[in-house]
Amino acid sequence: MAQTQMLDLSRFIDERKMNWLNAKIVILCFFIILFDGYDIAAVGFAGPALVKEWGIANMAALGTAFSAGLFGILFGSPIFGWIGDHYGRNKAIVASCMVIGVFTLACVWAQGLTSLIVLRFFTGIGIGGMLPNVIALNAEYAPRRVRATMIIIMFSGITFGGGVPGPIAAWLLPTYGWQVLFLIGGVAPIVMGLIAAAWLPESIKYLAVKAGRPDRVARLVHEMDPASTVSASTRFVVADERVYEKFRPNQLFADGLHWITPLLWVCFICNLMSFFFVGSWLPTVLAAAHVPITKAALSTTLFQIGGTLGGLSLSRPIDKMGLAPVCVLFVLSLVTAPFLGFTQGTEWLLWSTIFLSGFTLLGLQFGLNATSAMIYPTSIRSNGSGWAFAVGRFGSVSGPIIAGVLIGMHLSIEHLFLFLLMPLAIGTVCSLVLARLYYARFQGMGLGRRDAMEEVSAAH
Repeated sequence: MAQTQMLDLSRFIDERKMNWLNAKIVILCFFIILFDGYDIAAVGFAGPALVKEWGIANMAALGTAFSAGLFGILFGSPIFGWIGDHYGRNKAIVASCMVIGVFTLACVWAQGLTSLIVLRFFTGIGIGGMLPNVIALNAEYAPRRVRATMIIIMFSGITFGGGVPGPIAAWLLPTYGWQVLFLIGGVAPIVMGLIAAAWLPESIKYLAVKAGRPDRVARLVHEMDPASTVSASTRFVVADERVYEKFRPNQLFADGLHWITPLLWVCFICNLMSFFFVGSWLPTVLAAAHVPITKAALSTTLFQIGGTLGGLSLSRPIDKMGLAPVCVLFVLSLVTAPFLGFTQGTEWLLWSTIFLSGFTLLGLQFGLNATSAMIYPTSIRSNGSGWAFAVGRFGSVSGPIIAGVLIGMHLSIEHLFLFLLMPLAIGTVCSLVLARLYYARFQGMGLGRRDAMEEVSAAH
């Protein structure tokens, strides 16, 4: 009787060279997630026109419209994380694009704050659903040696997208009104969803461990390596991962992750709290401190540029050294953002500190996003990332609120940003413990390298 051919997809992916398929996945996901960043930022640029047209007197109500999308992410990340693990990454990504597109497009016809808040909430559900699935898809095609790099390059699309509404608002809003921001933000994700449905491949590892589609796996293997001899009768496995048939939340704490998962969640909360604390209030606080309004507005751009460079600079070290670079960036964050208030008197020092604050805080988030995709196995990866994003939303929502309370207490700008020492110190300690536990659990190997643990277990 002929022996069934077997192919370990993890080893196959890790040992091959990068090719056009990898580039296609990264490029498509970059532009898909770019419109996530666009939609998050667009409502803020529409704000001044909405205040004028709708006669909004209560600015707190407008703030609710701004935060409704962030609140929706809290629900969208775990919901679409489950969809991604149950029905496939591609289907979840396409569905997220459609949700974002339809509800953003509906904002064009919003007649007041109540309808806008509801529509932004449902848009946030789609945005939250996109994040864990594009990360999981890229993680499952990239070789270990460049896995974090591919995820971070792809994820930088969200920061580029956040910078797009500004020029559009300056160019088109005076002629076409605030509706043009939502028109573009609605049509573009729908187009990207159709492109994803046609050209974005399903995760090869998902097809092997959850979908039971060896024919599609074989086709993808041939696309990656035309010389391969596999067929639909080949047995495809992911040997370095445990496979769960159905998702249950307790699986996020199994297989040595019982402390790793909650520590990762705390890191998400602390960093997102600090990031949104600075990002939401920095221009306002600087303007109140008599920094010219044009320069105060540029602070957000400089903050985002620093963050993008921080994330990209973290990518290769994470691939080579695991969580250690994340710990280093957490430590560096303690001496940047908390001291923003003390630099306002010296212009070059102020801009340098803003840049370094973005470099550390947003760079950290890039690294944590990649981490969330690499510590969980394929069968629960979208759920693992989705829950991390969802729990992290408590930090992103609370950061601006805490800043508003502190500003209401008439704290000086120096003392305001010193508050960040608290969450960043907690995050630093948790990241150090997380790195140590991961190192001990997986025998010092880099993120996603579970075979060392299995070999050690087998030896005993």
